Amino acid sequence: MATLDDLRRTTVGLPGSDERATTGGAAWFVRGKLYAWECHPWPSIPADMRETIAAELVVGVKVADRLDALALVEMAPDVFLRTTTAWGEPKVAFRMAGIDEDHLAELVTDAWRVQAPKYLRRELDDVGS
Repeated sequence: MATLDDLRRTTVGLPGSDERATTGGAAWFVRGKLYAWECHPWPSIPADMRETIAAELVVGVKVADRLDALALVEMAPDVFLRTTTAWGEPKVAFRMAGIDEDHLAELVTDAWRVQAPKYLRRELDDVGS
């Protein structure tokens, strides 16, 4: 089971990443663009999902497109939640209890890549080479 500390360890290694406290909990940005966040049971979220989010730690991340989000939900519907809000950007939310640290790092890094400018993506790739 992954934790917010595991998520923070991943984000520290991502160039330009910035953690901020928001009304709904912790959120991570790159160059001012949101890429990962701690979900909060807002009234606008469907009731069944709101109950899950209120009862356990759920994190949301940006994805490249809606098909990526649908694939994750289809792959593990007990872990990945369907869209939590109506705003149109592709994203997916997941139960942290169902994610291991490696998968969390992959999801968060991919979300960062969706939002990061090219020069920061190149910087990360250069560090990894």
